[in-house]
Amino acid sequence: MKIQFCGATTGVTGSCHLITAGEHKILLDCGQFQGGRVQDELNYEDFPFDPAEVEVVILSHAHIDHCGRIPLLVKRGFRGKIYCTDATADLLDIMLKDSGYIHEKEAEWQNRKNSRAGRPMVEPLYTAQDAEDAMKFVQPVLYDQLVELNDEIRIVFNDAGHILGSAITELWVTEDDSVSKIVFSGDLGVMDRPILRDPTMIRKADYVIMESTYGNRLHTENAMDVRKLMNIIRDTALRGGNTVIPSFAVGRTQELIYELNRVIDNDSEYRQAFKDLMVYVDSPMAQNATEAFKRNAQVFDEETRDCISRGDNPLEFKNLKFTRSSEESQWLNVDSKPKVIISASGMCEAGRIRHHLKHNLWNEKSSIVFVGYQAEGTLGRALVDGAQEVTLFGEKVQVKARIHNLEGFSGHADRDGLMAWLRGFRQTPKQIFLVHGEPDVKNAFAQTIKEELGYDAVTVNVNAEYELEAASGRVLNREEALAEVVNEKWINESRDNLFNVQRRLEDILYNADLAVDQNTSPEKLAKINNIILELEKSVINLGTVLTEGREGDSRIELTSADREQIAATRTETAGRS
Repeated sequence: MKIQFCGATTGVTGSCHLITAGEHKILLDCGQFQGGRVQDELNYEDFPFDPAEVEVVILSHAHIDHCGRIPLLVKRGFRGKIYCTDATADLLDIMLKDSGYIHEKEAEWQNRKNSRAGRPMVEPLYTAQDAEDAMKFVQPVLYDQLVELNDEIRIVFNDAGHILGSAITELWVTEDDSVSKIVFSGDLGVMDRPILRDPTMIRKADYVIMESTYGNRLHTENAMDVRKLMNIIRDTALRGGNTVIPSFAVGRTQELIYELNRVIDNDSEYRQAFKDLMVYVDSPMAQNATEAFKRNAQVFDEETRDCISRGDNPLEFKNLKFTRSSEESQWLNVDSKPKVIISASGMCEAGRIRHHLKHNLWNEKSSIVFVGYQAEGTLGRALVDGAQEVTLFGEKVQVKARIHNLEGFSGHADRDGLMAWLRGFRQTPKQIFLVHGEPDVKNAFAQTIKEELGYDAVTVNVNAEYELEAASGRVLNREEALAEVVNEKWINESRDNLFNVQRRLEDILYNADLAVDQNTSPEKLAKINNIILELEKSVINLGTVLTEGREGDSRIELTSADREQIAATRTETAGRS
């Protein structure tokens, strides 16, 4: 068995790792490189493997740096299955189609320039139709369900707590009659954060592939940064300016909505300050993603589920409005009233956020608030690093707005969070591979691991390939291998829970001939667990449906005067592209 690292090796984008076990080729993620022209050019290169030979893609979550080249993979010959959690599948449909649309528009823009300059035309990396075609290969499953990819490889998704549907993947690989376990962390979330559950602690692994985004840094307390954000918004409004928040459409935007809702509801000081201040989410994708969150309440943490059960949807509040059309988006920069604008993309590389920056960066009354990681080479990173001037749509813009960077909102675990997850292993893995981090960060994190845990972690380099030794001392046939997986995952910790569920659902279990006793086979136990998970999802989401619609329509409505103002402002920028 071997693993080849094909992305996210010298930075935090392009996640892609190929596992080869016998005749099987399994791809962990297939992400897009992001961060400027050099990174973007990597997306057009050939994959360092034949896409047609890949049997399965295992997707950790729906962020573009983890899923963004899946349509290209299909376009170049992949015809296998794409496994991800059901919540990730909901988001994936939104993310990939939006990404395909952006690639089409960028190609159109470039071709207009090339035509004027007499240069050859370019093709988009992929189109929205390519993205739609790729979705046909997606196979959604639930957290904790055992999936047999083939006779030799089984997987289970565990909650990573990073974004909706994000997963830590456990893979059991049978080779030469022995079972080795690989754990792929995906992106790990932060403990004790709203909406989502904490990252799952994994107890055992032979090999660990682990992210290291913030491996050398500590976040501030989230509660502290929530208060900082509220103060920034309040003070900016008092100056007569806008607060512009570049935010990832999936994950960060929903957390911001949740936190604003919670503080306004529970803090009288801010409730008064925000009484007439509107909060606009200017991203059709963010609106779609928020709806996907509402459809997947089964993966929320207990506190959020309790809110929903009381009829209080934490992703809605009175002053929150979503914009969908480009006309509505333009109106936000015509309207002179102070406001909050949350818009994608989070690193300011594409989308409507660039228009809002153009209209607000020069204004010393406004504030720009970053709430997520800014990769090297991005406009967001330049602003965080103190750029005094930037170029937007071919125009130089002076940076006079106040720039804030609130890392407490990051969806990635910091150094201590990563170390806490590593300490969850009850025995030392044979090897830990560090990916998804800038080189100096990975090296620093590897040193921390060595000093605190005594492990020699590998800091992975470009397209590195490693031979993995099979686990020793466990010669198992197929049935025994399955028993090993089920025993580790459920029997020791969950048999009592299954008996409790049996009593509550006795008729269903009896009629389905799934009665549980101490002699239940591992295979049957896994099937029971999968059915229970599906029942649980159905019950929880029924409660969510029953609470929807109580806050009214959250879209904005433009008057005829507003539309006239928007039309008048279009003349200023017409033809600049």
